Amino acid sequence: MNKLKKFWRNNRGFVLFIGLMLVFRSAVADWNDVPSGSMQPTIEIGDRILVNKMAYDLRVPFSTVSLLKLADPKRGDIVIFASEAADNRLVKRVVGVPGDVVAMQQNVLTINGKTLAYTEVDEPTEAMATNSSSEILLTEQLGSVAHPVKLAPLSSALANFVPVQVPAGHYLVLGDNRDNSADSRVIGFVPRHEIIGRAGKVLFSLDYDNYYLPRSERFLAAL
Repeated sequence: MNKLKKFWRNNRGFVLFIGLMLVFRSAVADWNDVPSGSMQPTIEIGDRILVNKMAYDLRVPFSTVSLLKLADPKRGDIVIFASEAADNRLVKRVVGVPGDVVAMQQNVLTINGKTLAYTEVDEPTEAMATNSSSEILLTEQLGSVAHPVKLAPLSSALANFVPVQVPAGHYLVLGDNRDNSADSRVIGFVPRHEIIGRAGKVLFSLDYDNYYLPRSERFLAAL
């Protein structure tokens, strides 16, 4: 007991700092590593993205219990969620909110009977330039959010699905790398309570294919 008291006296500042940092990362903001290319070209493999955990809920630290709902995810938001179906933490884009009727034909989305607009990317960004020239890069107009999507030269089985209605309390999410993403087309609708937060910025990025060197052009890049 005396040793414990002595340790506390000598290290309480450090212990309090660690405790507050853990609470902050659990309930306020955190960073998330991106190990796959399912959100390319928006998010690259090796990006560390900033997660705003108070974007939608005020939660009890170290739990998924919501004390207060602050907002609901909107179409176009990039969300991080702890998927029970995938048994993993995933990063995807919200395409359908509760009540929406969503369909896809040859990678062209229709939401509530309205087909989204797509335009070719004429001048790729530095991140887009790293992708294979055989891949197709488009800008998708998802409501007020214009964002890039990447398509394979030959459409996959994921390129089509019949109209589905998003149930109450759930969301339909897709990866921006449309032919290479295990999203709602694979795991189903995402329950509201699984959504941890919203991503809006890349904190820093490491190039896994180039000796883990930093990609300085992606530091603090907006998503």
